[in-house]
Amino acid sequence: MIFVSVGTNEARFDRLLRAVAGLPGGDELLVQHGHSSAIPGDRVELVDFLTFDAMADAIRRSRVFVTHAGVGSVLVALANDKRPVVVPRRKAFGEAVDDHQLQLGRRFAAAGLVTLVEDPAGLAEALAVSEHAADLTPDAGALAADLREYLTAAVGRPGVPARA
Repeated sequence: MIFVSVGTNEARFDRLLRAVAGLPGGDELLVQHGHSSAIPGDRVELVDFLTFDAMADAIRRSRVFVTHAGVGSVLVALANDKRPVVVPRRKAFGEAVDDHQLQLGRRFAAAGLVTLVEDPAGLAEALAVSEHAADLTPDAGALAADLREYLTAAVGRPGVPARA
């Protein structure tokens, strides 16, 4: 299953969802579309929003996690040992107030923590490559370990209480 999340931003991210709708293959898709347009398809399960625990569970169950380059989504993926495929929301398309997601995506990609797709037209190609690199390896870097430790301490993992 491929899990796709556009986050909770009130701005639509239809540009990503159009690319997802055009993906080849037989993968089931779980799409958290938020305020964006829902995409049609017989292999698509649509949800508007998920709880934090449901999102973390979907990330763990997914073969690949595709998301906007929101810091929360990226950190939840890393905390659950997944290397997300990130497609930044862009100011030029009215998807964000500035290009901070592009900057964040580039920094995380340089650290080897995400697969960055700057143009959704390249999503299918990125997914083909990411199929074998979706899970973080133990040597993914000190930053991933630090982020995992911080998140576990701050919010815990499902079923594990956070530290006070």
